[in-house]
Amino acid sequence: MFDRIISELGPWNWMVLGFVLLVVEVIAPGFFMLWIGIAALIIGAVSLLIWDAAIWTWQVQVLAFLALSLVSAFVGKKLMGGRDQPTDQPLLNRRGAQMVGRMATLAEPIKDGRGRIKLGDTLWRVSGPDLPAGTQVRVTGAADTDLELTVERV
Repeated sequence: MFDRIISELGPWNWMVLGFVLLVVEVIAPGFFMLWIGIAALIIGAVSLLIWDAAIWTWQVQVLAFLALSLVSAFVGKKLMGGRDQPTDQPLLNRRGAQMVGRMATLAEPIKDGRGRIKLGDTLWRVSGPDLPAGTQVRVTGAADTDLELTVERV
């Protein structure tokens, strides 16, 4: 059945797949489907040239597509750069980490290791030693999710 579909569409099956993947990339951008779509278009172009060759079976086409997809995704990652580039504002989207070192007063007491402080116009959940409300504390850390700060008594 798969052989029949491939033979009926001919080399255009890869072109159709490539354009579908490019449309998916436009709808849900992430720079991943772009490279796989480009690989499909390249396999389609090669298929137009050597469609009648005995070695160019659908199995070889799929293997070539998979290999080219990996290569194009790797090259695309290198071209587009990664997240490893240094930035002048490393804490930009990490609000909790921006609070480390700041002083605050407990708005609610810390009971069983949990309480709240007010920094700016925001109430933050905190963890630390049990302390009464009104105690001065220093923020010593932030959870990876920035949902909770760690504090210690000043």
